[in-house]
Amino acid sequence: MSGSHGKPNLWLIAIVVTMGAFMEVLDTTIVNVALPHIAGSLAISNDESTWSLTTYLVANAIVLTISGNLSMRLGQKNYFLISIAGFTVASLLCGISTNFLELLVFRAVQGFFGGGLQPTQQAIILDTFPPEKRQTAFSITAIATIVAPVLGPVVGGYLTDQYSWHWIFLVNIPIGIGTFFGVMHLVEESPESKRRAKRAPPFDYWGVVFITMALGCLDVATDRGEDLNWLGSNTIRALYGVSLVGFIVGIVYLLNARNPVVNLRVFRDRNFALGTVAIGVMGFVLYASAVIIPQFAQTVLSYTATWAGLALAPGALVLIALIPVVGPIMKFVPVKYVIAAGGLALSGALFFSDNLVPNLDFFHLWIFRSAQTAALALLFVPISTAAYLTLPEDEHGDGAALFTMSRNVVGGIGISVSTALITNHEQIRQHYLSEHLDPTNQPYNVLLQNLQGAAMSLGHAAQMAKQMAPGEVFQILQTQSAVLAYNDTFIITGVLALLLVPLGLFMSGGKAKAKSGE
Repeated sequence: MSGSHGKPNLWLIAIVVTMGAFMEVLDTTIVNVALPHIAGSLAISNDESTWSLTTYLVANAIVLTISGNLSMRLGQKNYFLISIAGFTVASLLCGISTNFLELLVFRAVQGFFGGGLQPTQQAIILDTFPPEKRQTAFSITAIATIVAPVLGPVVGGYLTDQYSWHWIFLVNIPIGIGTFFGVMHLVEESPESKRRAKRAPPFDYWGVVFITMALGCLDVATDRGEDLNWLGSNTIRALYGVSLVGFIVGIVYLLNARNPVVNLRVFRDRNFALGTVAIGVMGFVLYASAVIIPQFAQTVLSYTATWAGLALAPGALVLIALIPVVGPIMKFVPVKYVIAAGGLALSGALFFSDNLVPNLDFFHLWIFRSAQTAALALLFVPISTAAYLTLPEDEHGDGAALFTMSRNVVGGIGISVSTALITNHEQIRQHYLSEHLDPTNQPYNVLLQNLQGAAMSLGHAAQMAKQMAPGEVFQILQTQSAVLAYNDTFIITGVLALLLVPLGLFMSGGKAKAKSGE
């Protein structure tokens, strides 16, 4: 890479490749708030519209895993250029789609090409920057990884409300074109990368089959589980079964294959293995929390898509302000302690968010989200730095692919699981609260009388007011159940975030390795 020789375009390379990754990460959440508009425009149900998310995530997850192999064969620069070009063209086709089938096909193509952007971005930065400068470079990549999912609903809500859902895809085109020409002129293929491409062994098609079975079926089953009653559905059970077979057979095959499509032996490095698990946990909480607040704002507080997205905006600003501070901290505090502190802070922020109420004001939504993102600033850069610290340079490609795959796949699961938790806990809470709606319960009778009196004060006849009161109680019951369900979900994700503490503490210090076996 050109930056490896100390040329002045070192940081420009980091910014340009991060632009492409930012655009791709943005597309994992920008569609969420536009689903009702897509459903109405294309004459499909809301349930069918979610397939536009599923197809993207499935194609994305599969390519993420094998991107290291593709990058090795084509060269990092060439593969990044192909990925950004394909993603940009697919975005254009998504934006001009006239029916749902077209949108599904083009979203799959978009996910296929987008899958190579994040890991190749990380691999280019790992090869461009010396180990002592990587933590600063990862601060730039953190903008793509953490800020993009936060800004997705903001940008998606605004474009959908002010223009149309088509623009959530068309907005990628100028960014894609700028990134393509920036990479073409700034990034140089290293001699080692060219040698790897010439020595590339035959492509491992069986490995791709097992990865597709494992990750593809897992993504579809998790994304559609809530709609099909989870394990109560034969379809979901079959998908999980195929996924399990894919994982078991695939792991055995990839560990024993002569030239596997992805090298699972990178997990023998303790820091990388723990870092991959930690980034998966962080991805789960990041994507789940990025969905919970806009969904709460729209369903309970009746916000528009734009205002629901804006509830996340201050969190992005806090994150951008804090990420540059983390690098200097890591010079004085061992990285494992920074990660453990970040896990505690994130867990505490999620527990703090367990204070949602039916009439919550906009300012408190900002406070809750800002607390969460402030904690995330202590996680991404330290986890990324620690994960690659002792990983040999010739394993950076496979490492970046698996590292990014963990964050995205587990993050996608976080979206599905958090949505399912809200639905299930809403039913549980409603069941428990309804037990108190009994004529023998004095507080219930007092509430009915108060509501009846309020209706009469508005001019309704006594008999009409009496008939209206139970309906008002039921609406209050539904609202309270929903609020409690969101609070429960924050508590559960807060408990999960505590896993980051031991994961961080078990990491070790060490010096960066140049090549395998050195």
